[in-house]
Amino acid sequence: MDLKELINDCKNNNRKAQEQLYRLYSGKLFAVCLKYSRNYTEAQDNLQDGFLIIFQKIGQYSFKGSFDGWLKRVMINNVLQQYRNQTFLSLVNEDIAEDYEIELDEDNISLDYLLRIIQELPDRYRLVFNLYVIDGYSHAEIAEMLQINIGTSKSNLARGRMILKEKIEQLKNEETKKFPSAK
Repeated sequence: MDLKELINDCKNNNRKAQEQLYRLYSGKLFAVCLKYSRNYTEAQDNLQDGFLIIFQKIGQYSFKGSFDGWLKRVMINNVLQQYRNQTFLSLVNEDIAEDYEIELDEDNISLDYLLRIIQELPDRYRLVFNLYVIDGYSHAEIAEMLQINIGTSKSNLARGRMILKEKIEQLKNEETKKFPSAK
């Protein structure tokens, strides 16, 4: 069965086709959920909720553009919807527009550690960081998606980067103390 036929069967509420679509895309979409969720369990819940929305809205997909991109957008919007009405996205101070660059020493910092510290960021910083840095959205797009202003998006990104930089420096300092002759 080709993808177009699978999508059309899902549009007709064919349960077997929906199951096949789930199996085909659940891994990729779980990775998306994991980026935007606070933890693994929340990501699993978001994946299930997201697929329910996908099956409800699949009739809106008109075979224009990438189906993978459409799925990802639906999933991201599902996760972000939880946060839109919460006050944690409000701006504290827009003056922190500095762009903190994070220097990584790939030999010393594991991908698992990076993913963990990104997930530990406060919601407002994690969401903006992932949307901007990982998924490549502009601050204008992020502001629209999260219903915040552009300055808030920039500020939240800068603060998130600052926190990540501090945690990475802390890890490096701890490793230097353990292995002082490594320098």
